[in-house]
Amino acid sequence: MNRPAVQGFFQEQSGTWTYVVHDGKSAAIIDPALDFEPASGRIGTQSVAQVLACLQERGLAAQWILETHAHADHLTAAAWLREQVGGRIAIGRGIRGVQATFRDPLDLGADFCVNGSQFDHLFDAGERFQVGSLQASVIATPGHTPDSVSYLIGDAVFVGDTIFMPDSGSARCDFPGGDARSLYASVRQLYRLPGATRVFVCHDYQPGGREARCESSIDEQRRQNIHLQQATTEEEFVALRRKRDAGLAVPARLYASLQVNLRAGMLPPPAANGRRYVKVPLTEAGREEA
Repeated sequence: MNRPAVQGFFQEQSGTWTYVVHDGKSAAIIDPALDFEPASGRIGTQSVAQVLACLQERGLAAQWILETHAHADHLTAAAWLREQVGGRIAIGRGIRGVQATFRDPLDLGADFCVNGSQFDHLFDAGERFQVGSLQASVIATPGHTPDSVSYLIGDAVFVGDTIFMPDSGSARCDFPGGDARSLYASVRQLYRLPGATRVFVCHDYQPGGREARCESSIDEQRRQNIHLQQATTEEEFVALRRKRDAGLAVPARLYASLQVNLRAGMLPPPAANGRRYVKVPLTEAGREEA
């Protein structure tokens, strides 16, 4: 089967798309998201419950729960989903470097493992795997983050934050380990896929107030992506990306997201009072932390 069935679920509060990809029997869930209110600290499963209902209604067996990278704008629901339906949580092997980068700045503790062992499987670039009868492979697409990967499943590629819908362009590259030149090379790699390949994005921020969209094609991206088209040079893209990144604010869910996502969706361990907390590192005025 070369054309998998794809069902998308949109979480409006974070602009996140989650996907169920299946062959009628076995499924992969890609980038599931918990509900989270930064001001109150309240978390919930209302959004991801729609994914669970889809699996149950269609009688699908969850084989994989796939993360495209350690997200900085939403909390993954991977661990919660695994408790409900099973499946293996997987991410690119580059997660180990991201864990090492953030362990000390986020004070995760000396006992926090930075070997990716929180996940059930770490993918290598080019690794092939199955989703039931569907052939799948991993494409390393760093640039937004160093651990970013895209999943090619049949005729569909799930690109995470590498590119957005054509009218939204590309992802920021100013997080630790991000790099605009790497992102350019990653997008060029995707553009070598057949033009009819379906492209599914992780986020849509609905420019101009249009309705949320999640699907384009490689050909459409090559022709219409506002940041990187087929004729765009590396220097043009790097200059554009660096200028845009310089004016972007820190994501509201950044610290909470990382402290959950680096743990494959497990919440931080409870404090002495039994409650769980996420930490926000403070920076004194006039003192920028390295």
